[in-house]
This record gives sequence, structure tokens and C-alpha cells, in this order.
Amino acid sequence: MPALNSETLSFIHEHCNDDVRALALQAGKYPAVDMPAAITQIVGRQTVKEKVPAWAEREGIFYPVHLSLEQCSSESAARHKADIVRRIRHASDSEHKMPDEAEGAFADLTGGFGIDCAFLSACFREAVYVERQDSLCSIAAHNFPLLGLKHISVFHEDCVGYLQRMQPVDWIFIDPARRDEKGGKVVSIGDCEPDVSALEELLLEKAEHVLIKLSPMLDLTLALNDLKHVREAHIVSVSNECKELLLVLGRNGSLPAEDVPIHCTNLAGAGLPQTLIFSRRQERECACRFSAVPQVYLYEPNASILKGGAFRCVSHIYKVEKLHPNSHLYTSDEYISDFPGRKFQVLGSCGFGKKEIKELLGAAKRGNLTVRNFPSSVAELRKRLKLAEGGDAHFFATTLTGEKKVLICCYPTS
Repeated sequence: MPALNSETLSFIHEHCNDDVRALALQAGKYPAVDMPAAITQIVGRQTVKEKVPAWAEREGIFYPVHLSLEQCSSESAARHKADIVRRIRHASDSEHKMPDEAEGAFADLTGGFGIDCAFLSACFREAVYVERQDSLCSIAAHNFPLLGLKHISVFHEDCVGYLQRMQPVDWIFIDPARRDEKGGKVVSIGDCEPDVSALEELLLEKAEHVLIKLSPMLDLTLALNDLKHVREAHIVSVSNECKELLLVLGRNGSLPAEDVPIHCTNLAGAGLPQTLIFSRRQERECACRFSAVPQVYLYEPNASILKGGAFRCVSHIYKVEKLHPNSHLYTSDEYISDFPGRKFQVLGSCGFGKKEIKELLGAAKRGNLTVRNFPSSVAELRKRLKLAEGGDAHFFATTLTGEKKVLICCYPTS
């Protein structure tokens, strides 16, 4: 980690909220300031202010290059991981209660900027951070004591080499990187580095439980088939944007892939998380009711449920009817206040005849538009409807059970 001179530190403090593009153009006015380093720190602080607010106001925190910040977890997602670990530790404790202070040991084998390590380490007496990039190790070693995390030891090593030599711990966390550096679609665990399916047995030799963080683009069904000791799967969204796929491996026993509980969780602001738990077997065996027309209320499941594929389960659990097997929109005459997703009151619906559309839209010139199981894109349909973006009204273009294409007009209920 480079040492910054006093002029650079003062510049960072004075301009921490400024537009970095404008600052970069003024580099000639500040010859004593290490402008590239200052820009990195200002961008880092601005990013973390939104992503990890608990860290943002802590003076002295050092930030890495922007790519490392983009790849790290948000504070809400990191806290959720710690909650998963605490719940499982409580459940596995023989006396069904945990000691007053954290016990045991934990290792993060892919430390990065250290967000996940910091929040997970609070569950344990001892923690290890392992990272192959020397610059990130230096930043972690600097930041952790400032955050009161003096129980974390930092190691600059390759995670596989460290795993082979390490002493056993209670939990391991690992976040394998995508091998496709160009941003191509990641389908299987084998597309990641390291390949945790090849390391599964070794990981469980070294820890009773392993928490694996994967890209939400990864195919969950493939992952459940590739790994033999998955005890839980978690699909985590933040503000209805799918962010992480988490797998919990357990040393004791195994579950058939179709019986692994899948936790679909949406973390939204200060409210309680929306969570639905199901298994592939339950999804296959659940009854699903269908409605021929939109009823009084319309529901769109949150992103985690859509990613997990709990389409029949959500209908069964919340007593709502599906509009079409492939539309993934639900309806009811009675309001379901705890439905895990967006909720709307229906004002009307119509087919796509010009007269019908004109009557439904009325004088509306603006509206939010979503397509589900519909042959046109949002852009194409906006052009056809002459509907600008914005406003309070929401329109869903979709297909009903009789294969009729409809436009549904509704307003959010909450």
C-alpha cells in the first residue's frame, strides 16, 4: 500500500465528495498531490458510502482500485451471510444456545477488499484472511485494526496452497473468481477459479461447514449436481436485483439435489428480508392454480424467486393464481400483503386492438412497462403504444392461460 504525503491526504479530505472527472483535469494545479492515488481513494470512499455505509465514515480506511470495489459484497449482503452462519451455528449447538462471545475459528480463502471477511469474522474468536494480490493484503492489514478487527490474521498466499497446509477451522468462506475475464456467461462451477467442485472433499476436511459465494449467473441445478455435500442454497437479491448465489456445504451427511432447501431472499432497505424456502422436489409436486383473467390484484415475485424457479411453490404458499405457466405473474381477489415481490392493484386490461388500447390508456402519455412471456421487447412496445417512461402507472404486457396477449394497467399498492 503506497504511503501518501500530507498534501495528498489533505486533498482527499477536502474533495471527498467532488466529481473525480473534474478533479483529474485539474491535476496541474496541485503538483504536490499524487493525483492518481487521490482519485482512487475519493472514488473508493464515494463507492463505499453507498455500498458499505458502516465503513464510509471511518477515517483512515484505505481503498483499492475500482474493480475490487465493484466485485465486493454490499454491507447488507455481507451481514446476511453472517446471519446464515449464526443461524446454522445456533442450530448445531448441542445445548441449542451459543456462548455469550463468539468462539471458534474461521478462514476466508479469497479475501478481496475484506467486506465479507470483516462481517463473517464477527461470528468467531479467530479469523484468517487469505488473498493472492499483495496490494489487497496490504489494504486489509491496514484497515482491519481501524475497524476493531484485531483478531483477523492476513496471509498473502494462493488460496489452494494455503488450504492444503492450513489447520482445521470451523467455517471456510470462498468466493471463486470467474475465469471468463471478458464478462461472458458463467454456467458451471468449473467456469470459476478455483474449481470448488474439485476441492470439495479437501474443503470439508479442513472445516465442518463451507460457505461458497458464486455468481448469480451460475446455473443452480448444475451446482447442486456438481457438489455432493450441499446443505442449503441461498439466492440473494438486494433491492430486487439478484446479486449472489450462496451454497452451504456440511461435513455430516448429504442431501439429494432435489431436497436441498433453496432460500430465496430479497434484502430491501431497512425492512425485514423477503424470504421463501423451497426445494426442487416441492416445486415439482406443488399444485398450481391458474386464472383465465387478471383479478383485483397482480403480483410479480422478487428477483430471487424468479432466479430460483419457485413458480408453483409461490402460488401454493400464498394462495395466488398464475396467469400462464410461463408468464410468472400472479393474481388474486384478496390482497396478499406479505407476498414476496411487487404488488399492484389492477385498474383494467385489454387485448392489443387499437380501440382497446386507446380506451385502456386514456390520456396516459407516461408509464412503467414490463413484458413477461410476450413477443415484443419493452422498447418495441413503448414505440407501438407511444408511451414514455415514468409516472405512477405500471403496465404489464403478458400472455394469459388461453394464449391471449394482454396489456394490464395497474398501480403499486405499497
